[in-house]
Amino acid sequence: MSVSALAQTLKGSEIIKIGGEINELKKRGEKIANLTIGDFDPAIFPIPTGLKHGIIDAYHANHTNYPPADGVTVLRENISVFLKERYHLDYDINQILVAGGSRPLIYATYLALVDPGDKVVYPTPSWNNNHYCHLSGANGIPVPTSAENNFMPTADDLRPHLAGATLLALCSPLNPTGTMFTKGGLEEICDLVIEENKNRKPGEKPLYLLYDQIYSLLTFGDHQHFEPVNLRPEIKDYVIFIDGISKCFAATGVRVGWAFGPQEIIGKMRSILGHVGAWSPKAEQVATAKFLTQTVELNTYLHSFKNQLQRSLDALYQGIMQLKSEGFMVDSIEPMGAIYLTVKVDYTGKTTADGDLLKTSADVNFYLIKEAKVAFVPFSAFGSGSDMNWFRASVGGCSLADIQAMVPNVKAALEKLH
Repeated sequence: MSVSALAQTLKGSEIIKIGGEINELKKRGEKIANLTIGDFDPAIFPIPTGLKHGIIDAYHANHTNYPPADGVTVLRENISVFLKERYHLDYDINQILVAGGSRPLIYATYLALVDPGDKVVYPTPSWNNNHYCHLSGANGIPVPTSAENNFMPTADDLRPHLAGATLLALCSPLNPTGTMFTKGGLEEICDLVIEENKNRKPGEKPLYLLYDQIYSLLTFGDHQHFEPVNLRPEIKDYVIFIDGISKCFAATGVRVGWAFGPQEIIGKMRSILGHVGAWSPKAEQVATAKFLTQTVELNTYLHSFKNQLQRSLDALYQGIMQLKSEGFMVDSIEPMGAIYLTVKVDYTGKTTADGDLLKTSADVNFYLIKEAKVAFVPFSAFGSGSDMNWFRASVGGCSLADIQAMVPNVKAALEKLH
């Protein structure tokens, strides 16, 4: 049975492969500290009560028909107000598009802007840009980043690759690292985009910036989120933002995301998503519209949620750094934002007690799954090389107690390597 060239060349998800290994061990009755998935255990991180009740009320009110293609009006109106109050960004409802989470909005951005063969620049590690390039036929240009810059791309990293590019895809706080742009770092990148567009010839496609800020409300300590349009207002016509409730309210399954940007582009994205029916359910849209106006409850939830996440991230970070102080070849970058911790486990080239050589970061990860009952995701799943011994650890699916109990298991497993 033959399929399309696109289907034949799709790459499988390394995260799904890891998940399969975890599920097999769970079937045998083993308990695994699963730090792989960018999701939340609802028993540990439930959605806000007001949002949950609002969804139930909306179904009782029979909001079960098709929503408007761009999202229900009251939700887009309230998003507009939310953007002004939270981010000091001024976008009217015709510049806002609602969809079933952020994924279809990112894909629609690619399809609305990128022709087959167009150059798309993105940092590695980063989430799914390699797959979106493949799906859209783009010429993807991965730009490696380094731990020295917290795995955030710098202007110097990006500068050699922007000539002739159609899209620059960025995310902050970044999935998979949980790290963030500094103000100065993002300003320099914005200046590159502005300068590149000034140098484009009449009729030539501009360079657009896709800015995924789905984790923007989840920042910790003194770390602050910055937006390109606030830093450089003249870039506004070239920026498409991606946002929503999935991460900041632990509402991944509620499926309410939004994009905002230039009206013409947002309109084309609406048409694309309309043809595939990637709408957010109407009842969830109605409930989200109401919840965005419940400022006191929203702020109370967000404060508690962030504190809970930070306790888990800090516990994991401190545990890894304690192992480092004891001489183990591990490292980490302090929690900055999102639900992720960047962890280094530099044990490729080591041999297990059974005589197996750990050749790649994936080998190291599967060893930890089997021996320490701990699962991370290697950066190779996010476009980096298999020789990079850095991993994403997501705390959304584990309790604080699970995380605290996990570190001694990692230590014991690493002690067995030689």
